[in-house]
Amino acid sequence: MPTQWSSPADTSLLPPSPDPRRAHAHAIKAATTDRSVFNNLITLYAKSNLLSDALRLFHRHIPNPNVVSWTAIISAFSESSLSLHHFVSMLRHPTLPNQRTLATLLKSCSSLPSLSFGLQLHSLSLKLSLSNQPFTGSALVNFYAKNRAPDDARKVFDEIPLRDEVCYSSVIVGLAQNSRSIEALSYFADMRTCGFGSTMYSVSGGLRAAAELAALEQCRIIHGHAIVTGLNLGVIVATAFVDGYGKCGLVSEARGVFDELISEMNVIGWNAMMASYAQQGDHNSVIELFGLMEARGLLPDEYSFLAILSAFYNAGLVIETELWLSRMRFDYGLEPSLEHYTCLVGTMGRVGRLEEAERIAMTMPFEPDAAVWRSLLSSCAQHGNVDMAWTMAKRLLRFDQRDDSAYVIVANAFAGAGRWDEVKEIWKMMKDQSVKKEGGRSWIEAQGAVHVFLAGDRRHERTEEIYAKLVELMEKIEKLGYVPRWDEVLHEVGESEKREVLMYHSEKLAVAFGLMSGAAPPGKALRIVKNLRICRDCHEAFKYISIVVEREIIVRDVNRYHRFLDGSCSCRDCW
Repeated sequence: MPTQWSSPADTSLLPPSPDPRRAHAHAIKAATTDRSVFNNLITLYAKSNLLSDALRLFHRHIPNPNVVSWTAIISAFSESSLSLHHFVSMLRHPTLPNQRTLATLLKSCSSLPSLSFGLQLHSLSLKLSLSNQPFTGSALVNFYAKNRAPDDARKVFDEIPLRDEVCYSSVIVGLAQNSRSIEALSYFADMRTCGFGSTMYSVSGGLRAAAELAALEQCRIIHGHAIVTGLNLGVIVATAFVDGYGKCGLVSEARGVFDELISEMNVIGWNAMMASYAQQGDHNSVIELFGLMEARGLLPDEYSFLAILSAFYNAGLVIETELWLSRMRFDYGLEPSLEHYTCLVGTMGRVGRLEEAERIAMTMPFEPDAAVWRSLLSSCAQHGNVDMAWTMAKRLLRFDQRDDSAYVIVANAFAGAGRWDEVKEIWKMMKDQSVKKEGGRSWIEAQGAVHVFLAGDRRHERTEEIYAKLVELMEKIEKLGYVPRWDEVLHEVGESEKREVLMYHSEKLAVAFGLMSGAAPPGKALRIVKNLRICRDCHEAFKYISIVVEREIIVRDVNRYHRFLDGSCSCRDCW
C-alpha cells in the first residue's frame, strides 16, 4: 500500500523549480551551509529520478548528516536494496533511525525474497520503542501482509495504542490481500465505529474483501459510505467498485460505476470491467470494451488479454482463444505469460481436445505449474478419460503430495467409470500421506450478515427449519426427474446413507436457508459462494430447484460463476 504521510524533507524552503539542478545551483551561489536545504535537495533529486546527483550531493555537501539527511538518501533509493546499504552506513556513522526511516526501509524489505532484514528492523524498532508508533506500526503491518504473514500483521496492529486512519488502511488492505476477508471487513467496521476517517486505500481494501466473499450488501454499504465521503470519485476506489460488483455477479451495476468515470479510467479500470464480463463468459462485451479502450488511446496490457482469454475459456471457444493469443504476440508485441497459456490449455481441455492440450502444456515456453495440471486433470475427468486423468493427477502431486484436489478429482473419475479398486487405492494413498479432503464451505448473505454452512452443518440457530425446507425441495425436484449422483459419494455405505450425505452438502443448505430467510426479494436471484468446485450432484439439483422456486440461483465456486435458471446453467454443464 502506498505510504500516505508526507516526505521527510520539506521542499518549500527552496525556490520553485522544475529542475532540481537549478535549485542546487541557487544554493551554491548563495553559499548556504544550511543542512536542511541540502536535505530538501536530495528529495527533489529523488523525485526527478536523478539518484546519482542526489548521492553526489549527500557526500559532497553534508559532512555531518543527521537522521533527516540519512532518511532522505534512504528514501531516494527506496525502490532498490541500496536503501539497506545506506542504512547500514547510517548505523556506523552512528545515527539512530526515526519512524520515517524505518517505514521507508520496511517498504523496501517488502519486495525482498527473504524476511531476514525486515525481521531485524522489527527487532530494532522494539528496542527503540518505535514499533507501536503509527508510522512504523503501519509499515510493519504492510511488511508482514506483503510477505503472507497476516497473523503477524494483525498482532503488530493490535499493539499500536494510538492508531490513525493510515494504520487501519494498512491492516484492512493487508488482510484483504491475504484472503482474510471477514477479518478485513471487521476492521473496516471497527475503524468507522472508532470515528476514524476512511481513505481510498481502506475503502478499496474493504471492497476487495467484500468482493472475495461476493457479499453484495457489504459492497453496497461501502459504496454508500464512499459516496457520502466523496471517495467514490477517485479512480482507485471506482475501480474497486467495478471489481467488487463484478465479482458479486452484478455486471450491470459494475458497468454503471464504470460509465460514470469512464473518461478518467486508466487501463486498470478497463481491465477490471472486462474481467467482470469475462467471468460470466460474456466474450462479446469483453471484445466490445477492448475496442472502446483502444479508441480512447489506451494501450492494452497483458491483463487486458487475460480478460479476453478468460472470457473465451468460460465460453468454451477454442478457435477464438488461439486467435487472440496469437494477436497478443504478433499484433501487440506482448509476450503471453503462463496464465495466458493456461487459458488456452483449459479451453482445449474443456472441449475434449485433451491430447492437444497436453502437448501445448508440454511445449509452451514455461514450466507447467500446478494450475495447468489441475485444469487438465479436471478436463480429463469431465470427459471420462480416466487413465489420462491419473497421469495428470500424478503430475499435480509432484508439486504437493498433500494436494487433496488431485486425489479427490481422480477418485471421482475412477468412481464414475466404476473402477472401485482404483478408488480404494486412491483413498489408501490419501491415508498414507495423512491427506484429508478440504471441507466444503458455502456462504450466503442475508440482511447484512454472512451465514456460513459446512456439509451436514447443524450449528445454525435455524437448523431444523433449514433441514425441513431442504427435504421439501428435494422431494419436489425428485418428482421432476432429479436423480442423485451416487458417484459423488465414494464411501462404501448403503443407499440411504449416501442420500443423507448428498442431501446435506453445504451449498444445498445455503440455498434452503436463502429461500426461507428472504436473503433476496421475491423475483431476485439468490447468490451463494462456495470455497470449492460445486459438485455434480448439487449442480444437477440446482437446475431443478431453479424450476421449482421459479427464480435465478447464482453460485460462485472456485472456478467460475454458475447461473441456474429454468432448469439450465450458464456453464452448459462444463466447468
